[in-house]
Amino acid sequence: MRTRLSTQERREQLLAIGAGLFAKRPYDEVWIEEVAEIAQVSRGLLYHYFPTKKEFFAEIVRSQRDQLLEMSEPDPALPVAEQLRAGLDVYLEFARTHPDGYRIVHRAAAGADREVLRIREAGMAANAERILAALGALITVTETTRVAVRGWLAFVATVILDWLDQPKITQAELRDLCVRTLFAAVDVTP
Repeated sequence: MRTRLSTQERREQLLAIGAGLFAKRPYDEVWIEEVAEIAQVSRGLLYHYFPTKKEFFAEIVRSQRDQLLEMSEPDPALPVAEQLRAGLDVYLEFARTHPDGYRIVHRAAAGADREVLRIREAGMAANAERILAALGALITVTETTRVAVRGWLAFVATVILDWLDQPKITQAELRDLCVRTLFAAVDVTP
């Protein structure tokens, strides 16, 4: 039996279903018909919201990225190390409670088309700028610092994916590892 939802509720439902499917299977193995069937809507209705599968996938990645960026907005009143810990706590909690969304942004997007890569890159750039701005209170930000921060972001994405697949250390241990790694990479003692 179909459930009547508002336009926004239906859109969010479709995005959530898609996120779950794309996080578990490669892009080519997810079928729009399956999303429509799970949502108990016609395929035509899904295409009304998202004209192509490519656009549907891109919107899932964008939605997950935006949600994570909003949740991790730093508090500039905190010391730099605390801003970093707070941001990592948000990222790790998001990954733990929304593993599909996290995997979509950081694993599935890696093999996607240019639009999806641009969405992911915009999220990484936003995070890099946040971190560089905070580090600017402690050090002179150089090109080497920028490269280290970008590399550290890739490191964090990789270790969180590994932690989701094989959670053998605590969330706090992972956070502390990431904090130590950033400060070592930029040669700063917090």
